[in-house]
Amino acid sequence: MRFIDDLQIESIHPNTFDTKITSSEKLTCVFFWGENCPNCEIAKAVLSDRLAEVTAWPIQWYHANIYEDFALANRFGFFGIPVFMFFKEGKKLGKISPFPGFEPFKETVEKLLFKL
Repeated sequence: MRFIDDLQIESIHPNTFDTKITSSEKLTCVFFWGENCPNCEIAKAVLSDRLAEVTAWPIQWYHANIYEDFALANRFGFFGIPVFMFFKEGKKLGKISPFPGFEPFKETVEKLLFKL
């Protein structure tokens, strides 16, 4: 869980989801992933390698292992992971899935940040 540990991302669950995504004034990103998911591991490794850039973004991060918490996967109708969902004060602003590599990910995140 390199990226999650490196950034010290708090986990989020169905019973706390709505409260947490509405409580931050920052852009909020929820990283939905699964244990032993190869694409999730690639995303985590790439984001860890670029941690200096990722931590410069004013984002409130959360993570959810959907293999352990199917309710969130069902709520959003996921067909694959990883999924990065972005919210501002509870309003969904966008989603990135699958992980497109760092540069397209960065471009999308910065567009979302610029819109705020």
